[in-house]
Amino acid sequence: MSDAVGLVDELATIVGSEHTLTGDAISDDYAHDEALTVTWTMPAVVARPGTTAQVAAILRLASAHDVPVTARGSGTGLSGACAPEESGIVVSFERMNRILEIDDDNHVAVVEPGVTLEQLDAALAPHGLVYPVFPGEYSASIGGNVATNAGGMRAVKYGVTRHHVIGLEVALVSGDIIRTGGKIVKTSTGYDLTQLIVGSEGTLALVTEATLRLYPRAEHQATVLAPFPTVEAVTAAVPRIVGSGIGPLILEYIDVLTMTAMTASFGVELGVAPEIKETALAYLVVMMEQTDADRLDGDVARLAGQLAELGALDVYVLPPQAATELIDAREKAFWLAKANGADDIVDVVVPRAAIPAFMARVAELAETSGSWIAGCGHAGDGNVHLGVFQPDETARHQLLHDVFAAGMALGGVISGEHGIGREKQPYLAALEDPVKLDLMRRIKTAFDPSGILNPGKIFT
Repeated sequence: MSDAVGLVDELATIVGSEHTLTGDAISDDYAHDEALTVTWTMPAVVARPGTTAQVAAILRLASAHDVPVTARGSGTGLSGACAPEESGIVVSFERMNRILEIDDDNHVAVVEPGVTLEQLDAALAPHGLVYPVFPGEYSASIGGNVATNAGGMRAVKYGVTRHHVIGLEVALVSGDIIRTGGKIVKTSTGYDLTQLIVGSEGTLALVTEATLRLYPRAEHQATVLAPFPTVEAVTAAVPRIVGSGIGPLILEYIDVLTMTAMTASFGVELGVAPEIKETALAYLVVMMEQTDADRLDGDVARLAGQLAELGALDVYVLPPQAATELIDAREKAFWLAKANGADDIVDVVVPRAAIPAFMARVAELAETSGSWIAGCGHAGDGNVHLGVFQPDETARHQLLHDVFAAGMALGGVISGEHGIGREKQPYLAALEDPVKLDLMRRIKTAFDPSGILNPGKIFT
């Protein structure tokens, strides 16, 4: 049997009829994530398991009947990684949203995949702890973050999801359940299956539980805004700031077009002098945190002096409200680009010292292709986010191919945190080393011999 509709009764036996959705009961939300160019696809059936045993039973059933399975968290991804197959089953983890443990002594949390970042942060605050990964959308689920190895603005200090996932429980396509890692912070015992599964976009196994590393929550924060005369000046300053030892929590660049749109759309008042606005073409946003207020003040003073030496037109220490509004606006940059008609959003990552060369090449490609490219990015870790405005599909495909190739030529990769999914799969196939792709396919086959787990994602 190749059609999931025929399995509805058996799925209902596993998860309950009220959690087995077909036909009009399947809302449009299950047909897509937030990728701009991926066609929406309605699945044949949606199953909403409540336990790991139910997930395993779904996989045994799907495997026996050769039906594709796509896992879904909150659907906030940007690469089409949770876009389902028409004949397939969506396994939605919305019911598996329990925080199972907060271990203060070991600084870990054990959570189910449907737990959202907002939910986890609220639970950790009374403990004085924080899970530092924040990809810009607090409604995102932990399972989705694990699947895409999500990053975000805080990666310059804390790294990305894989640096904080120290253990997993996963259901294999056979229906077997395994545990990898645990509350331990290091292992040298065979292959690291935890890290293999992180970032695999649901193509190897379905995550049913994650053990996460936590950190003390810093009480004091300050945000510094520095306008620069050029994007090149901003990006050239980044390695110097990182190398200074100040240890920023956030280190972002925002070009003038994006900053103007952000402040106007979200009503952000930053207090930048009019004469500075007229000459600034890019901005650097630096947020720092400390457990001690005096140490934070010293860090801010050092940073301000360094920014002036690096060519900033001025340096502003933002009031708390303005700082919060600016960071919130930056987190919504994707929605702003989407609202303004962006045709695609990309997240190339290059070595941070290579950002100036990459941005110069992007400007050349935009001009020669008759396109408009604007953006911002996690300058501290080299992750550049670009809104691409080119409505002609053929021209846009060639432009993106060339942008990705330019990043790879500088030692970068196609995606720093959004993942490959369905959207970037053609570019990975065209540009990545075929030997590496073949190895990835063989790993996929070892986990998923029939190829039913999230087919068509990462590679065909």
